[in-house]
Amino acid sequence: MDYDIRAINEKVKEESVFVEVVFKELEKVIVGQRHMLERLFIGLLCNGHMLLEGVPGLAKTLSIKTLSRIIKAQFQRIQFTPDLLPADLIGTMIYHQKDGSFIPKKGPIFTNIVLADEINRAPAKVQSALLEAMQERQVTIGNQTYPLEDPFLVLATQNPIEQEGTYPLPEAQVDRFMLKIHITYPDKKEERLIMDRMMNEEQIPVSQVISPEDIVRARSVVNEVYVDDKIKDYIIDIVFATREPKKYGLDLDNLIEYGASPRATIYLTRAVKAHAFLQRRGYVTPEDIKSIGIDILRHRVIATYEAEAENITSENIIQQIFDTIEVP
Repeated sequence: MDYDIRAINEKVKEESVFVEVVFKELEKVIVGQRHMLERLFIGLLCNGHMLLEGVPGLAKTLSIKTLSRIIKAQFQRIQFTPDLLPADLIGTMIYHQKDGSFIPKKGPIFTNIVLADEINRAPAKVQSALLEAMQERQVTIGNQTYPLEDPFLVLATQNPIEQEGTYPLPEAQVDRFMLKIHITYPDKKEERLIMDRMMNEEQIPVSQVISPEDIVRARSVVNEVYVDDKIKDYIIDIVFATREPKKYGLDLDNLIEYGASPRATIYLTRAVKAHAFLQRRGYVTPEDIKSIGIDILRHRVIATYEAEAENITSENIIQQIFDTIEVP
């Protein structure tokens, strides 16, 4: 087993060389926000959709557009608005006058990377059409079902401060996003650099440094990253502590409405492997779990009204679980 881990470790080091090249290109445009950029790349490696939440002006859209520019892949930005229809997203059947037939007109969802900008501004029907495509990775137009491109990745953004004219995503639908990433303000030094870099309003050139084939190959290596049985048990304990906190010595029953679903277990296991890959390791450590865990769990642990009244968020609850569960 030691030999296998060493072999995996060497393979990861060899295959992850391009990671720094990717971040170097991203950082030509994006100042700071390393946490967000790493999570975007983890989603790409895990074939997992992501929801980015932050106040306007924090480079959410710019980061996604820049990521798409360095990948030799197709990209579509869809601005979600209250008058958007499902057909505007997935396509529709068009009547062909010459022979009286209907032909499919595919929508913008038929691409590799979809930026769903301000997803919570579109009504439930449109959100459902997108989320069905995310889950099934296929779209039905008329009587015909069409598979979506591989890779197919949905990167959605939403604004947490303006709720007028929005349609909040239900918890069951938010659960389909692998990661929910909170974007924070840059510090003074970073903001000065942003000011200097963006004064001229000229697009900063970046190079296409990876292809879809590179991503598929990297995913196969990520799948080989070693996860010890003790680490697997640690992941299970964390997820179950959100459902049955008393069994783990946690007084959280009155603060948790619903715990994390089995999807959390699956996604957390995939994400920690990708996180280890980014650190150029062929094995997972508890620190990988603690680093990525909040982004996987924050939208899957639903706080009660009592918790909200006490200004206790799902993140506070998750942090308490991480602080209490014994690390292997």
